[in-house]
Amino acid sequence: MDFSDFEIIILPDDTEKELGDPKLLTEPRIKIIPTGRLSPPKKRDMGVKHARGRIVAFIDDDAYPDRNWLKDAVRDFEDDDVAAVGGPAVTPEDDDLRQKASGLIYASPLVSGRYVYRYLPRGKIQIEDYPTCNLLVRKSILDQVGGFNTNFWPGEDTKLCLDITKGLGKKIIYDPQVLVYHHRRRVFVPHLKQIANYGLHRGYFAKRYPDTSLKPAYFIPTIFLLALAGGAVISMFLAPLRILYFAGLSLYLALVFIFSISKYLRLLPLVFSGIILTHITYGIYFLKGLLSRKLKEE
Repeated sequence: MDFSDFEIIILPDDTEKELGDPKLLTEPRIKIIPTGRLSPPKKRDMGVKHARGRIVAFIDDDAYPDRNWLKDAVRDFEDDDVAAVGGPAVTPEDDDLRQKASGLIYASPLVSGRYVYRYLPRGKIQIEDYPTCNLLVRKSILDQVGGFNTNFWPGEDTKLCLDITKGLGKKIIYDPQVLVYHHRRRVFVPHLKQIANYGLHRGYFAKRYPDTSLKPAYFIPTIFLLALAGGAVISMFLAPLRILYFAGLSLYLALVFIFSISKYLRLLPLVFSGIILTHITYGIYFLKGLLSRKLKEE
């Protein structure tokens, strides 16, 4: 890291089982706090309590920072109205093909829409919601809002960002230079499990936290899924609509094909099918979350 004044707080379930490198136990800047089995937001709240710095930088256990991560982020905090800073979580070049396919799926405009800046560097903007795989927050702000203070996971970051922007009226900045590298979950099963979890919570949050989650873009996969199923049934009985249905389906598949082309030609079949399965999976679980009275972690 091209930054000298920082500490690292690691919150494993169990020290002996999870920390294989003995150097971690002797490095003075590393603080290891075994937590037992706790959810990620509970671990993060525990880490915040032990943090001595004025800025708390959150990163996932399957991500690693660019060497300029902290140096570039600190500049954004020179504005007193900036409470938090996030940046892109890019797929590492050394990920295997199935991980790269997952990264390309997430980075596709057909999947992430205007939120592709979460996976690829884009221009600096003010945002209202950002994931904790790459999020830095003033410790004073975390103390004001009471930390994450939730059992939701994923979604704990959505609640925190809502507390910051709506509760305190502070700014969250996206800076493309505040970069981390995030290993992806391989297609298909691990990737789709993650998508299902995202869809479930976002659907539920559309009711629970509408300020950040009741957005038309989040409903598109579910609308697509309903149109796909409903159109197939209707076209069986109404011939004029059959042509329209198959024309729309052909256009969709053509767009998916175009957005599946990358420099890794071997990945085209994985990305093509992965985008379609991502839309279907997210659509199903978003609807499930939307119709849920309460999620199990509550």
